[in-house]
Amino acid sequence: MDFRVRVYVWCVISLAALAVADAVRLVAYDFPGPKWLILAALTVLSGAATVRLPNVRAEISISETFVFSAVLIFGPGAGVLTVLLDAAIINLKMASKRKALRLDRALFNLAAPSLAVWLGGGVMALAGVPPVHGWTGKPIGLQQLMAPLVGFAIVYFGINSGLVATAIGIAQRSSPYRIWHDHFAWLSLNYLSGASISSLLVVVYQTDPGWPFLAVVPLLLILYVTFRESMARVADANHHIGELNQLYLATVQTLAAAIDAKDQVTHGHIKRVQNYARELAIAIGIKSEIQLKAIQAAAVLHDTGKIAIPEAILNKPGPLTTDEFEVMKQHAAMGADIISSVNFPYPVEPIVRYHHENWDGTGYPEGLMGTDIPIGARILSVVDCFDALTSDRPYRGRLSDSEAVEILLKRRGNMYDPLVVDTFLRVHRLMPEGPIDMNLGTADISNVSLPLSAQPTSN
Repeated sequence: MDFRVRVYVWCVISLAALAVADAVRLVAYDFPGPKWLILAALTVLSGAATVRLPNVRAEISISETFVFSAVLIFGPGAGVLTVLLDAAIINLKMASKRKALRLDRALFNLAAPSLAVWLGGGVMALAGVPPVHGWTGKPIGLQQLMAPLVGFAIVYFGINSGLVATAIGIAQRSSPYRIWHDHFAWLSLNYLSGASISSLLVVVYQTDPGWPFLAVVPLLLILYVTFRESMARVADANHHIGELNQLYLATVQTLAAAIDAKDQVTHGHIKRVQNYARELAIAIGIKSEIQLKAIQAAAVLHDTGKIAIPEAILNKPGPLTTDEFEVMKQHAAMGADIISSVNFPYPVEPIVRYHHENWDGTGYPEGLMGTDIPIGARILSVVDCFDALTSDRPYRGRLSDSEAVEILLKRRGNMYDPLVVDTFLRVHRLMPEGPIDMNLGTADISNVSLPLSAQPTSN
């Protein structure tokens, strides 16, 4: 983990240490008794039965119903220590698989859920809902309990999942919200379902303070088995998708190698354009992963049609004649026709076909104008031009960056989209020139293993 991740992780650990210290104080002052120990044991046992989420280095367990019950019945102090035990078991399980677990990572795995439960339990206290164990007042009904409990569940889930998503986002230099939205948001239903079951247990406990939480064990076991099988099927499907994407990747790389081998003048041009195009797309604000993959693949394949262009024209050491240029212009449509036979799962072909269209409608092959030109093609045309201008050609030497920028500015609004040009000029000096990882498959979002407990669902 880099410095930023370490600072974040240790800040979370420090705050959680204060929460745990307060929980120990509360439990020592008013020990909940043997029933809490039984509930904690059930939490630990259910927490050991974890399911790994596909594509995310995080594990979920079926222990959340018992964590909610610990808070509602015995108070937030007991709840924090209960979830701390649950997280410790998950840590031990992870350590046994890895043979070692970094101290900061292990402590973070303990800290995130502990801090989340402590803050979530505070919602119940602010709402004036006391722990039902030892409560001598009027029994707490569902109507009084539900609103604070929903708030507790939202705070608990939001902080627990949010802390994990933020750690992953900082580590991978990605948007924490995007990671949370794509991989964790759906788990909110599981937390709410766990809270719902706990509310029923609390009501029963007030009338029969025996062992009502034992009655839900068979139900949770069934849910766990169902969820585990569902995740196994999802993992198999993702593996199949990954294999297909690797096939697409191999196709892309093979075609790109063929182009580079024939057109020695532009050797390395494809890799640089690939980098520029993706970085520029992100800077413009494109967030769709499908669109970014399409732009990335099209950047690699945009000159595929040059395979069909005679080498005498392709590598001519001088300007092309009018007739030769007409032949050269065919490469855009030819390349798109070749790409269309690959049947990519994202729209690569339109970008390749129209990357020589002009903003004012004077380009080729179809004379499209303005926003009728796909945004990926508008991006590709700018970065393709800039790299061509700053590369050596047989008929001229490379231009300096400032000279290339001047040409882009002259063509702004007639050949190129003004927004694309302005954004490129703002960010191009920060763009990497080397090859990037052309991962078109289903990527793992995390380089750290962080447990995220959740009540499983049968869906």
